[in-house]
Amino acid sequence: MNIDLSLPYITADLPGIGGQLRTTANHFVVEELSLYEPEGQGEHLYVNLTREGLTTREVQYKLADIFGIRVGDVGFAGMKDKYACTTQTFSLLVGKIDNSFINQAAERIRTNLPVTVNWTRLHKNKLKPGHLLGNRFTIIITTPKIPPDKALSQAQAIVTRLQERGLPNFFGSQRFGFNGDNVQRGLEIILGQLQNVDLWLRRFLISSYQSYLCNRYLVRRLESGTFDRILLGDIAKRYATGGLFQVKDSMKEQPRYENHEISFTAPIYGPRMWTATGPAGELEAEILAEAGLGLEQFGAVRVEGTRRLGRLLVPDLKVSLEPQGLRARFSLPKGAFATTILREIMKVDLQDSSSPFSNNTKY
Repeated sequence: MNIDLSLPYITADLPGIGGQLRTTANHFVVEELSLYEPEGQGEHLYVNLTREGLTTREVQYKLADIFGIRVGDVGFAGMKDKYACTTQTFSLLVGKIDNSFINQAAERIRTNLPVTVNWTRLHKNKLKPGHLLGNRFTIIITTPKIPPDKALSQAQAIVTRLQERGLPNFFGSQRFGFNGDNVQRGLEIILGQLQNVDLWLRRFLISSYQSYLCNRYLVRRLESGTFDRILLGDIAKRYATGGLFQVKDSMKEQPRYENHEISFTAPIYGPRMWTATGPAGELEAEILAEAGLGLEQFGAVRVEGTRRLGRLLVPDLKVSLEPQGLRARFSLPKGAFATTILREIMKVDLQDSSSPFSNNTKY
């Protein structure tokens, strides 16, 4: 399989500032935006903590060990990068407990994990993937290749373009593994060539391949000149409500697209995916045909398929100068990658090993 991980820039005519993304914690800060607040009662203890140098899975396993519960009884809303200062919430199925247990829980965690516990509260249900609005980022780009004032000016020009046009909702390179190894292994599982893989890893690898195909669709959309247009047959999404609908009149819907009210969606291939029709359907069918696969092959490995927001909007994206470098602040919806924004500003290869988003990053 020829794996093409290259991605075009939507601001290709605007020069980037270069620079690096350091592993220093306060240079990359991520804060989870909760979908709901815990109610203060129930059998799940929600623990909000700040960590660095630990993967989400490492924290999940350690919390299970500390409280003597199954790993599957520790929930979280989203995977976070290891090389960041991250604030996120975990849920622990602890059953019926009293206030003394809650009060002691934070100290038990601090004693056994190098994290800061911000709060602990009870809730009625487990946190599951997707139970979040998104994430807020504060990132310092260090050592830009040009003087600070010029770096700020060039970055602001890119920000203006991104806010006007939006940008493709690419999956980040950290999902794909070194040289696309995760993509290759995911395809091998789908083709039945790789078996006896841990269930969690199996799902992740298949998802990596689905993500890769989604990126190729977005690249095709950009390079074919259809990124800035809503197409007949598109499955569109309303930004305000998240509702999906099929486009039956592209001329009627185009003004809503231009006004940032709706976006096209990209395919996460699977048999239960809402398939586009017309010109939009032909485009997504091309990507699958070039991969030599059919939707039924995803079904055979128990993958359903879904749709992904195709165009990211970044109305709150701001850049400013700091003593350490250029600071970028923005929020993104769940499932979106900060590297999608940073690569446009920097115009450097974020797969480089000096970046905290190296392909060696593990979740």
